[in-house]
Amino acid sequence: MSGVRHLYLHVPFCAHRCGYCDFVTVVGKSHLHGAYVDALLAELELERALLGPRLDTIFFGGGTPTFADTSELERLLRALPSARELTVEANPETVTPELAELLSQNRVNRVSLGAQSFQTHLLDVLERRARPEDVTRAFYVLRDAGFDNISLDLIYGIPGQTAADLDRDLDRAVALAPEHLSCYELEAKPGTRFTHAHGKELERQAEAMETYFERVVERLTGSGYRWYETANFARSDARDLRAMHNSAYWEGRDYLGLGIGAVSTVGERRWRNAPSLRAYLAALEAGERPRREYERLPEDVRRRERVMLGLRLDEPLQLDGLTCALDGDAVDRLRTLGLVTSDANAATLTLTARGRFLGGRVTAELLA
Repeated sequence: MSGVRHLYLHVPFCAHRCGYCDFVTVVGKSHLHGAYVDALLAELELERALLGPRLDTIFFGGGTPTFADTSELERLLRALPSARELTVEANPETVTPELAELLSQNRVNRVSLGAQSFQTHLLDVLERRARPEDVTRAFYVLRDAGFDNISLDLIYGIPGQTAADLDRDLDRAVALAPEHLSCYELEAKPGTRFTHAHGKELERQAEAMETYFERVVERLTGSGYRWYETANFARSDARDLRAMHNSAYWEGRDYLGLGIGAVSTVGERRWRNAPSLRAYLAALEAGERPRREYERLPEDVRRRERVMLGLRLDEPLQLDGLTCALDGDAVDRLRTLGLVTSDANAATLTLTARGRFLGGRVTAELLA
């Protein structure tokens, strides 16, 4: 089937900006929600020829998509093409029975809930507005609305977080039995308030993060979750509960991104929309594409990216067409060290469990 089959929509609006966040976000601006939906739909029309006749996935990221005006969110959902998987990110405090019903009636079949932690003192450090009870309440509100594919986001490595704190968060998450869990090490991005306030403490605890990572994997795999990607876990089920949209990124598939700051990769080109809300609205209102930065992706760059992303997965990476991106001596050395494994014909490459814990360091050595 020709055409792009994965669509991302960036909805940047938030009630406030968390100190650690470096995503393209817009605080408040509720009076612009309708204009932004108009612009998204206009951009979709300008790029529709890139899309295939049927989509596999649509993903609403942010920002906080569920902070957007509900009537505008519904208008946007109704205007989109159908897709096998339609995911919306939600912050727990925004989830109400009315919102959950709106999502379920408008073809959303997967919700990614930004829990981050179940402990008040850690949520305070992260500057999250949701309380632990909000996370649990939101989860069951979504269940009551019929959602049978819910993902929870958790963060570890929060300043002041102990190993016992991490265990408690994992216990609370497993008790809810979501279909999917994403567990990320907290990154202190340069320029954020969070780095200014907690940078030194994060540096001090950096050595403990590998142990925390192993703790996450051990707890979740021991609870019946498949560690299918570096930071992602899917419950073992008759269904395949891996995130289809994110899997498209990791498998090197083309995708189209709409909205401020959104990235697209189609063929040998990648582009990123400028992050200015005002400029974005003005361009689309005038019937023009928003200002973008373009990057050409030569075949050697795409091959390297395919290796870097593909080795994040637990399935063997097919090496057909990719061997020139690999350092053969490094492959042999890392195989001897028990960090990578190949099939009998050396047609695939997979990181071992030990290699996956080391992650990017192993992949960096593998690349020619």
